[in-house]
Amino acid sequence: MESDDEVKRLDVKTDGRVVERHAAWAGLRPGMRLADLGCGSGKTTSHLYRVAAPHGRALGVDIAESRIAFAGERYGREGVEFICRDIADPLEDLGLFDFIWIRFVLEYHRRNSFRMVQNVIRILKPGGILCLVDLDYNCLSHFGLSERLERAISGIMHTLTTRADFDPYMGRKLYSYLYDLKFADIRLKLDAHHLIYGDLEPAAAFNWTRKVMVAAKNCGYDFAEYDGGYDEFYREFEEFFNDPRRFTYTPVIICRGRKP
Repeated sequence: MESDDEVKRLDVKTDGRVVERHAAWAGLRPGMRLADLGCGSGKTTSHLYRVAAPHGRALGVDIAESRIAFAGERYGREGVEFICRDIADPLEDLGLFDFIWIRFVLEYHRRNSFRMVQNVIRILKPGGILCLVDLDYNCLSHFGLSERLERAISGIMHTLTTRADFDPYMGRKLYSYLYDLKFADIRLKLDAHHLIYGDLEPAAAFNWTRKVMVAAKNCGYDFAEYDGGYDEFYREFEEFFNDPRRFTYTPVIICRGRKP
């Protein structure tokens, strides 16, 4: 998904009210020191801080310097900091945290996602809370598709899985990760992340258009269903997605547990 507009896409699509509700459910409380690992535009970090305020502190971490620059400029303030790091690398120099949040990150690391979780829990205090949030059946739940459009979307997701290490089914794996790591007090919550029907809202239009214009176009899929290749596919997808008869949903799974 990397592109010049990726930080804007991440910012536009994030619903801060949902972030705060999920974080409070997971156990984030005022006064906690929290880490938002894979913080993207920083919007999520800012809303997590609102739950931990007034005496908490928030650190947003992301691998992209451009996103960290954006986050610092837009959301940096007293109590909220941002740094550029790869969360697959050692992080012990950051100190210990009461609460770690990883949202929509592991899905991009299908082969190494469990090892990434093993790495980050080294900076979680004993008794601290880890909250993992990811989508399941990602980009695959639509009604109203033509047969060739459905085949193409399935083919794109298969290509992203095999060539780009993407995992459309990460959400269903989160519980087993915490279970295998011997976490206590594991709880799960299932919500609809996307629930799109009727007239298309601008934020959803921008988010999904960028997905198709970046990931689908660049993944290496051949679009054999279309004589006109990607361009013809894009036109049909755009027509489908802007049709108010269209129905699209994606479940999000939130899993939290306490470090033993």
